[in-house]
Amino acid sequence: MRTPKPTTAVLYNAECPVCNFEISLYARYAAKNGLPIRFDDLNSDALAQWGLSADQAARRLYVVQGGVLTSGIPAFRVLWAQMPRYQWLARLTGWPVVKPLSAALYDHALAPLIYRWHLRRRRKTPVL
Repeated sequence: MRTPKPTTAVLYNAECPVCNFEISLYARYAAKNGLPIRFDDLNSDALAQWGLSADQAARRLYVVQGGVLTSGIPAFRVLWAQMPRYQWLARLTGWPVVKPLSAALYDHALAPLIYRWHLRRRRKTPVL
């Protein structure tokens, strides 16, 4: 069976335990189900294809689908919509009341918290 060419690409921080855990779940699900989704670690050579700095990319999730770059909750919604198991999350976070609340929670609380945690881990990691 031929694997379809990825039509959705995800950029995430594999050095972040939270990000890596969540995206690894999605990557395993996509691989198991033959979904055309590519997962790029921002700490790899793949970052150059995205036109983002490592710092920009570490601040939030990015997804490209059909040549359109999205980030934050809209990016999660694009990703979830591609995976039957998670389509309910895409629908839920698209509801009129939930959509702005979930975006605000991600943009003003979760993403900044995870980003600060990432910076703190980087400062504590010795350079070899």
